[in-house]
Amino acid sequence: MVGDFLCEMLDCLDFEELRQQDPKWIQGYSDCTNLTYIFTLNLDIATIYGPTYKTFGMKDWHISLDNSIKLMEGEEPVQNSYEKYQEFKGFKDDGGGDPYSGYELTKKVEWKNLKGEKEIRFSGRAIGGCFDVVKNLIGTKYDKVKEFTEKYKEDGIVWFLEVFESSTPGIFCNLWQMKNAGYFNNCKGIIFGRPLMIRTDYEISYEQTIKDALGDLNIPIILDADIGHVPPQLPIVTGSVIEVQSSNGSGKIKNILK
Repeated sequence: MVGDFLCEMLDCLDFEELRQQDPKWIQGYSDCTNLTYIFTLNLDIATIYGPTYKTFGMKDWHISLDNSIKLMEGEEPVQNSYEKYQEFKGFKDDGGGDPYSGYELTKKVEWKNLKGEKEIRFSGRAIGGCFDVVKNLIGTKYDKVKEFTEKYKEDGIVWFLEVFESSTPGIFCNLWQMKNAGYFNNCKGIIFGRPLMIRTDYEISYEQTIKDALGDLNIPIILDADIGHVPPQLPIVTGSVIEVQSSNGSGKIKNILK
């Protein structure tokens, strides 16, 4: 998969030259986090974490694609969580579905408030993307998280993260690293998308792993939101203020483009 090496592109970019240009939308997810996340941190421009161009080829557009276009056009649609999502059945079993015929939505969407809160509400500047990529960028010269979280501390920070593939010990250790690197300073809340592939080592569940790693932060945390590899996904404007609500298994996100 070529995207696995997308990080190499960063060494070929002239960020000072890019800083002088009129910003254009960059949209994508998964390995595209190398661009969406890093451009926001280093250039302070908004990007969109959402469906890739291939998805827009489906015959009957899902509402997530309509909302993505609205965001690029400067609108601020209120995005509600979806009723159902597409179950991942493995890459060789057409688990990704046919993007041109649309999603195969069969599983009930169920947002989870980590500590069992009846309702969660928070807002702040959104930053994040694919967890597998974010963890690889920790400590590199492109890691400007401390600068970003300090600059926007008055707004507060909202992290959104989603796992492509990992083990529960791996997730714990990487979240521990992020926490001790100061990534969650000024954080108002964290949203985790539905993970694609998780190996639960030592009989420790994904949910328990998040509790063990981040429970002492005393901030609201949402699991299994409509973000990332398991479609459909809510497009998130990285670098914008987002308002988040979660209750009774459903959620709502609004991007405030400022």
